Amino acid sequence: QVQLVESGGGVVQAGGSLRLSCAASGRTFDNYAMGWFRQDPGKEREFVAAISWSGGRVFYGDSVKGRFTISRDNAKNTVYLQMNSLKPEDTAAYYCAARSGRTTVIFTTPTAYAYWGQGTQVTVSS
Repeated sequence: QVQLVESGGGVVQAGGSLRLSCAASGRTFDNYAMGWFRQDPGKEREFVAAISWSGGRVFYGDSVKGRFTISRDNAKNTVYLQMNSLKPEDTAAYYCAARSGRTTVIFTTPTAYAYWGQGTQVTVSS
């Protein structure tokens, strides 16, 4: 089992940048594929980005491609989401998620992930 804690959210002007972090507990972080999702109240949870257990494969949602970068540091048990050129429509609660397994398959649906953090709010003002 793994516990996840996100940080780094906040309020930023359109065009600005933020970096989210997700710290995982436990010694087997490199056994997990990681993902970032976001959700606005009343809307479905949206896939943002995912990274394989080794960091060798990454994948992005269409709305963030070219602006966001996912990365991980297995030595620090942490996954990151660098968000650049932020837009008001990026405003949401951002969640990191973990899926057990050393696979190169990338999963983009929330139901594929068993473990979730509590979320961190990102607000982009126009």
